[in-house]
Amino acid sequence: MARKNARALNGILLLDKPLEVSSNGILQRVRWLYQAQKAGHTGALDPMASGLLPICFGEATKFSQFLLDTDKTYQVTAKFGIRTTTSDAEGEVISEKPVNFSAAELERAMQAFRGDIQQVPTMFSALKYQGQPLYRYARQGIEVPREARPISIFRFELLVLNGDSADFIVHCSKGTYIRTLIDDLGELLGCGAHVSKLHRIQVGPFHAEQMVTPAQLNTLAEQSHQSSDFSAMDDLLLPMDAGIRDMVKLELTQAEQHRLQHGQSCQISMADIAAVKLHGPDDSFFGIGQVEDGILSSRRLLNTAALSGS
Repeated sequence: MARKNARALNGILLLDKPLEVSSNGILQRVRWLYQAQKAGHTGALDPMASGLLPICFGEATKFSQFLLDTDKTYQVTAKFGIRTTTSDAEGEVISEKPVNFSAAELERAMQAFRGDIQQVPTMFSALKYQGQPLYRYARQGIEVPREARPISIFRFELLVLNGDSADFIVHCSKGTYIRTLIDDLGELLGCGAHVSKLHRIQVGPFHAEQMVTPAQLNTLAEQSHQSSDFSAMDDLLLPMDAGIRDMVKLELTQAEQHRLQHGQSCQISMADIAAVKLHGPDDSFFGIGQVEDGILSSRRLLNTAALSGS
């Protein structure tokens, strides 16, 4: 995409990521379709995973971390009796064992993974060890030490059990590896397991019903590129603060807004809070701040000059 044709676009697109493409690959495709200057996603899905992938354009990328840190929900299909190196269908088979547990035994095993638990991250993850992603070590057959991390499984529900396959709903905190969850469940049942299908249906305040498919986007993009009218595509975008609407909102005076936008802080009568939405006297959103010991300071502020193209 020629830089001179790029648009200063701001907002959030809820994309239904297809199978067998990387999150970065589909991100670059969507960015090209929108002819956007800047875009980023809010938490990658593996190529074998599909579903909700929020894509942030322009100034919205400043708040993508808050979506990375939020809870998520997945539809998961597990295949029991086969354990793989990657804990999904793309890995090499480590072991094969007979499957002979009952639905009641499966439910009892699942109970061990509900609530606040500790999880050892998979070697096939982007977490880093001595500056290198774990998956690079894994591809060389090297296993490095990983510490268990606290996660929360808010919902772990069995939908269907059909022989050696089962469908689940998993609602979990940030940092949860679904592949590891299913692998650990299979080990507890004594037969092994791996993820055969994974579909994300919720990220923070966003749900699957809001998703746009690549096919829908391609159709609109063809029309937009021919007419140089991107209004129909832009109508699909959510506001920049759509992912943080549940955050505490603080309405400021023009003088207070001016101070924050010029790198200064403000005294305020408010309890300490790590993140608060900042709105000006006209109720326009202009960033995120924090309050500590009665002092309000900025964390992420919109570049108002960059908003002219949205």
